[in-house]
Amino acid sequence: MNMLVNIAELLGQAGGELPFAFAISPVELDVQSQDCAFEDPVRVTGKVVNTGTVLRVGGQIHAVKHFVCDRCCKPCTEPQEHPFAEDFRRGRGDTDEVNSFDGDVLDLAALVRDTLLAAQPLSNICKPDCKGLCPVCGHDLNEGDCGCDRFVPDPRLAALQQLKLDD
Repeated sequence: MNMLVNIAELLGQAGGELPFAFAISPVELDVQSQDCAFEDPVRVTGKVVNTGTVLRVGGQIHAVKHFVCDRCCKPCTEPQEHPFAEDFRRGRGDTDEVNSFDGDVLDLAALVRDTLLAAQPLSNICKPDCKGLCPVCGHDLNEGDCGCDRFVPDPRLAALQQLKLDD
């Protein structure tokens, strides 16, 4: 995958900036999973800034995610934008706070992949107030109530149902 930024001329000038833009396939980026897919291409824009001590890489990831809602089982499409920012220092770093690099090229593929994957929610929901499917008949409750009795008694209180109150 080609997400390389040549920073050779930027290394000698503190305060210098170098913009970048990439369009990369989700397959090349290795962000495909069983529960969602990203539309081709994933676009990345940003800039590298030489602060004098580190190279600060910042930008935005633009992607379109296709998934099936975990509640109502309908196919969904969601445009996503995720900001990212990381610092890089030449040579081996002593701390985990700054990434290290060698040579005159920064490879941003791992940074973009990790940012995109970490930004994904644990569950794929079409909208925050999705009501899902009726557990009795399978009707989509977003389209209206089906009339089924969906009351499920709490099993921890089942023994109390056998008690009879004396009038």
